Amino acid sequence: MAEKQDILNLSLEEIKQAVHELGQPHYRAQQIFQWLHRGVKSFDDMTDLPKALRELLAERFYIERLQMLDKLMSKTGDAIKYLFLLHDRNIIESVVMRYKYGNSLCLSTQVGCRMGCKFCASTMGGLVRNLSAGEMLAQVIEVNHDLEQAGESGVGNIVLMGIGEPLDNYDNTVKFIKLIHHPMGLNMSYRRITLSTCGLVPRIMDLAEEDLPITLSISLHAPNDEIRKLIMPVASAYSVDDILKASRYYFNKTGRRVTFEYALISDLNDRERDAVELARRIKGFPCHVNIIPLNNVRELGYKRSSRAAVERFISVLESQGIAVTKRRELGLDIEGACGQLRRSYLERAEARQDER
Repeated sequence: MAEKQDILNLSLEEIKQAVHELGQPHYRAQQIFQWLHRGVKSFDDMTDLPKALRELLAERFYIERLQMLDKLMSKTGDAIKYLFLLHDRNIIESVVMRYKYGNSLCLSTQVGCRMGCKFCASTMGGLVRNLSAGEMLAQVIEVNHDLEQAGESGVGNIVLMGIGEPLDNYDNTVKFIKLIHHPMGLNMSYRRITLSTCGLVPRIMDLAEEDLPITLSISLHAPNDEIRKLIMPVASAYSVDDILKASRYYFNKTGRRVTFEYALISDLNDRERDAVELARRIKGFPCHVNIIPLNNVRELGYKRSSRAAVERFISVLESQGIAVTKRRELGLDIEGACGQLRRSYLERAEARQDER
């Protein structure tokens, strides 16, 4: 017998094909798709489907469900971090960030990451595997359910900025974006979706051709290749000039302003001359710089810039006419840096194993 498929991973067209193969009318596919995106836990919950069809679906498919291993809420209440167990026992994390305009969900696209950025906890341990579009969607569904149980509104914005490099899992990421935008599903506007990448230039060019007007956020973190190569291995493949060229192409194709993420690291990329060089390179391009105070990860050794250095860096950019903001810090007391909670959990599990 063929291995069961995760039906949450299927597009409406793919479900239509499956329903056709089962000898059912196409409208059944729409019903199934809507039930899935509402977060049903089993085919038996799809009460407007004939029992025989529900049984056939259960024979061929399963519905991806994530098990919540841990949930941490910051003392200030501005962030919630979830640790989820996948069906194959791998672990991922998702983070809800509360803003005045609503809840944003930062979700994972891979188990681990192979990009090797020197300041990021997600990449420690490397890449285990890609997440499917269904596993990304399941994060949204599980978090929505948890928020609604607490009497809150659900997720209003999606940020593909959790564990993993979204463009290194290109096909599944694009499929997820289309799934969550579908009017019969969660119907999330493309303009409420942000994708963050370390700068895989060929994939940025591909994304520009997808006709998905999402916000592109690029982890730049340096004004030149010399500094960037010290902290981001991807810089050996794609230069800052390559990234800026791809960014302009993306803007011209989508009309969406690109954001450059810049994590300030003490005495490395936070000097006044670094700000001057960054401003010179991006001036005249409709972009936005998001300054990020570095999250301290004890194993990585880098230190965050002082408050004075952050203010000086921002002031230099503003004096050159660059649109710049400082990211609001959320969840510092709950291992808010990407990948920290997952790594801590794995370390504790390993320690318990060693004690046996």
